[in-house]
Parts: sequence; C-alpha cells; structure tokens
Amino acid sequence: MSDQGFLPWVCIPGFMLDETLWDEMKSCLPVSQSVCCASLSKGENIETMAENIAAFAPKRFVLIGFSLGGFVARALAARYPQRVAALVLIASSLREDTPEQHKAKLDTLEIQQHLHFRGLGNKAIMQTLRPDNQNNMDLIARIRGMSARLGFEVLKRQSLLNRATPTDQKISCPTLVIAAAQDQMRSLNEAQELQEFIPQASLKVINNCGHMIPLEQPEVLAQTISNWINLL
Repeated sequence: MSDQGFLPWVCIPGFMLDETLWDEMKSCLPVSQSVCCASLSKGENIETMAENIAAFAPKRFVLIGFSLGGFVARALAARYPQRVAALVLIASSLREDTPEQHKAKLDTLEIQQHLHFRGLGNKAIMQTLRPDNQNNMDLIARIRGMSARLGFEVLKRQSLLNRATPTDQKISCPTLVIAAAQDQMRSLNEAQELQEFIPQASLKVINNCGHMIPLEQPEVLAQTISNWINLL
C-alpha cells in the first residue's frame, strides 16, 4: 500500500448538497479509513470556500471533490500542494457557466426569493440521475432534503459563484478524474478536458450511473478511489 493509502480523505460535496452526500460511500470503506466531510455552506467565492476547508483539514490528506466541489478542490490543491497528497475530481469540469446556464440560475433565484424555499425541484433533481433512477422518489427526496437543509441563502451564494478557472492554476499532485457514463450534467468531453489540463491525470468512467455518482454507485466509487490510491 502507498503512503497515500494511510492518509485521511477530505470530501467536498457539490451544488446544494451537504456532508451526508458521502454516507453511502463511507459505509463501503474500511473502518480504518478516516473520512472528513466538508461543507460548502459558507463562502462568497471558490477561493474562500477552499480556505474554509483548508482551515479544518488534516495536515496532509487525499482531497476528493464532487461536481462544484471539484472546482473548490482544484483551488485548494493549487494553493496547498504540500498538504494535498492526491486529488480526485468526480463529475466535475473546467467550464464556467454558459450565459444560458447563468440566466437559468438567476431566473430560479428570482422565483425562489418570493417563496418559502423547500429544496430543489423534481425536474432539476431528475436531470442529475441516470434514466432508470429518475422516478426513484427515495433518491429524489434525499437530494431535495439536502438542498432544503442548506436553504435559500446558500442557493443564492452557490448560484452566483464565478467558476472560471484561473489561468495560472497548477495542480502538481497525482490526480484521478472520474466521470459517469450517463451523466446528463457533465459530458465525457469535460472529463477529458480536466484530464488534459492536469499533468499526468488519469481518467476513469463509471458505467450505469448518472451525475450523482456518490449516491447511485457508492460502492464502485469507493473501490475506484481506493484502488487508484493504493497504486500510487
């Protein structure tokens, strides 16, 4: 086993998701594997979110970021190369929001600010799941519950984040990019762009899975990350 195999994992959730996103994956890991689950509930920008996580993270760790969490993880890894031993980016991207995506988020905020926010809507959640899970009401309720707990103010902050990648961002640690074969939110091209952006990064595609890899394929995800770390 590599030295990285003994290090704690720090896991960052995605857009309007909380620390419980990782519960199923954690249950698939040995009890000896330490997992610290971060929050994106505070911070006005990607850099501040990264600093917030660095402040509580162990001295040296494996960093895992899902979707929006991948943007934050890259910022953290670039700023603290001496602390991040390895980086895993799950269903993430280098791309910032398109004008259409930005407008859609602003429209949602405009509607939601006049309502009592009860979490993300079914239509938005269904897009994050593989086709045969899109009527899985337990999964939909689970995702909505996370967003409802975070609330409207977090929705507003996360929706307005600038996701543009700094031109000088450099990642020097071993990196694994994980994509899902049936992801309707992030394309395989985006995963390949990430792989090409980071020196010597590896790419793994998980089959039978939509965007919500930690919820739809937690066992495969845990095994994929563990196997990769043990080969470093």
